[in-house]
Order: sequence, then structure tokens, then C-alpha cells
Amino acid sequence: MQMKCVIWDLDNTIWDGVLSEENVVLKDGITEVVQELDKRGILQSIASKNDYDIAMNKLKEFGLNQFFLYPEINWNAKSQSVERIKKNLNIAMNSIAFVDDQEYERDEVKMNIPEITEIDSSRYKEFLDMECFKPKFITEDSGRRREMYLQDIQRKQDEEEYVGPKEEFLNQLNMELFIHKAEESDLKRVEELTLRTHQLNSTGIHYSYDDLLSIISDPHYELWVCELVDKYGSYGKIGITLCEKEDDRWNIKLLIMSCRTVSRGIGTVVLHALINEAHREGKRITAEFKRTAQNRPMLIAYKFANFEVIEKKDDIEILECVSNEEQMYPSYIKVYENFRQNS
Repeated sequence: MQMKCVIWDLDNTIWDGVLSEENVVLKDGITEVVQELDKRGILQSIASKNDYDIAMNKLKEFGLNQFFLYPEINWNAKSQSVERIKKNLNIAMNSIAFVDDQEYERDEVKMNIPEITEIDSSRYKEFLDMECFKPKFITEDSGRRREMYLQDIQRKQDEEEYVGPKEEFLNQLNMELFIHKAEESDLKRVEELTLRTHQLNSTGIHYSYDDLLSIISDPHYELWVCELVDKYGSYGKIGITLCEKEDDRWNIKLLIMSCRTVSRGIGTVVLHALINEAHREGKRITAEFKRTAQNRPMLIAYKFANFEVIEKKDDIEILECVSNEEQMYPSYIKVYENFRQNS
């Protein structure tokens, strides 16, 4: 299993010594490990029993504070801290590695969260050679992953502090969604999305780079890529749609949206764009959907876009858009469709 996040302890893990009792020094080579994991697009956080301000000041002194998202530094059970980090990052628990020097703490977390990967911190110098920390591709988006999450943190903070209707807040984000045909240069990121995305994934099917290269040269298929930007910056390439073009219909073989877009309803917006384009060509539009333990949010997106189940083939449900009306976009987002040409 590829890890999306490493949650570190601090005392005798990131540094040698116990912060509350003595001067501490960084573990040999730990800075290089943290920096390289960050370059690979692997998120990092902290679950430590310490005083928050003192620990964060020490991390800042060591030049490492900026690498850790949603740090949980308190006196609570570490399993509780891990649960909060997971919720904030909105990623699957089985893609998180928990690193601690104390067997008791690792066991406490593992007992309460069986699906997590726990690792003795004494192995930290091995991390960069472990397969679970070696993504197949390191794309432009994966290299910016922490930066994009930091933008999300600012978005969430501003939204929580905003006084007024949610739609007013969304309107002032200046969101723009771009949809264009995939080019060969997009395919590493597309493959990465098929591997990493589970909540907003219509079938869970993985397509390799070679599969995708074959698809974009096949006239019976269309592969589109979506990018979302707002006033805080770019979310990156956050979604893909693979359609099989038949005589009377478009059939969506795969629809994936980054889980970072769940609260913005982008999956439904993309479906509305596809519906409108198919109807302009005089085609019906159907979709294949395979229910998993994690992809209910994608099914909800289909339902909001007026798709209903019309057929079942083993574990695949065939959905069809039952509306013939033009689908309207929310007022808070501008959509730039370019279905026929590459960007």
C-alpha cells in the first residue's frame, strides 16, 4: 500500500531526548528524510505528547515546522490525535504510517486503528528505500501537495470565520474549472489519481500509464482532465473523466475527483458539463458505477446530476442521466469547457 501521509512522534523520534526534560538534538539525517518525503508528495504531521507552543518553537528552530500539517501536540491518546489528523487531511486511514519510538504508543494506536501502518522510529533511515514511500511517479502536482493543503487550510479557516450565507463565501472565491482533453504530459498525474483517489472514484479501476497512452490515441474513447483554481491558487489537476463514445450515447467508464473538492460539489459540476456536451451531440449519457466502502460521495454526485440506475451487470451498476434539460452551473464557479481540443 502506498502511503499518503507519515505521522511522526517527536521525543526520541524526530529528535534525540525528551523536550520537557533536556536539550534535544535532531536525529541524524532526519531533515533529509522529511524533505525528501515532502518532495515525493507524501504529507506529514505530528502526534506527540508535549506542550504545543514549546514543541512548535523547537521545530521552527530546527527549520522543520513548515513540513507538518495539522500537528496534534497535546496530552491525549495518540490514537485520538491520529483520528483528527486523518479527518482534517480527508485521506484513508490505511494510507497513513504512524512512527513512534515507544512500543506502547504504537500498540495503542494499532489497537484502536487496526488499518494503520505503524513503524518503529528506529527505522527512519530506511524510509526512503521502502516501497510504500516510493510513488511510481512524482508529478508537478505531487511535488506541490503540501502547498496545496496549506492553501486548503487557509480556505477552511476563512470559511469558518466568514459571517453570512455559504454561497456568498463561495462567490468571492472566484473559482474557475477548466476541462480539456488529456495530453501525454498529463498521463502521469492521471495514473496517480487512479491510484490515490478512493472517495470520489466511480469504479476503483486503475489505469496504467501505458493503458492511458493507448486510450488517448483511440477514437472510440475520450479522456478529459479537470483543473480547479481560485483566489488562493491552483488545486492542481483534480479530476479525470474517461468516456467511451458509442453510436447513440456517451458512456462514462471512469470519473475521479480529488477528495479535496468534495465540499465544493465539483463532481456534479463536471457531470453537468458532460451532460450538456453529450446532449449537444444528440447523445444519451450513461455511466458505470461500482460501489465500494469509500465512494458513496461519488454516487451522491451522480444523483445530484440526475443519474438513476437502469441496469446491473454483476457488481457494476449502469446509471443514466434522466434529464433532457440543459444543466446549469452554480453561480459561484466559472466553467471553461474544451472537450474537442487539448489545452
